[in-house]
Amino acid sequence: MAHQGAQPPTPAAEPAPEHRHDPADPTLPDQVVDTAVGFLDLLAEPSRLRLLWALRGGELGVTALAETAGCTPTAASQHLAKLRLGGLVEQRAEGRARLYRLRGGHIRRLLEEVVGHADHAVRGIPYDL
Repeated sequence: MAHQGAQPPTPAAEPAPEHRHDPADPTLPDQVVDTAVGFLDLLAEPSRLRLLWALRGGELGVTALAETAGCTPTAASQHLAKLRLGGLVEQRAEGRARLYRLRGGHIRRLLEEVVGHADHAVRGIPYDL
């Protein structure tokens, strides 16, 4: 099934106890490709990338995240809802406030790699450093 674009990926109901895809296998199952593209679609928006980058340090509320991302709290909330539905962030209630955090180390590492790669491109640093 080809990726349709606007729909965020649906997180698995139960996490797999181990990785099922062999990194040495040069082929990827369609479901894995579609899900990966859905995650990348969610990252391909500047405010969402900034929100996720801010969450690398731990939990934050909407107001702090909005300030970091340079958007309104309403816009931040809308982006965070998409990121939560897409399985990239989790939220918890603390009184009336909602605190957000990244959903796992994979997301943190993905952010660090993509931003590191972009930084190398912008500054003209060789990619193999």
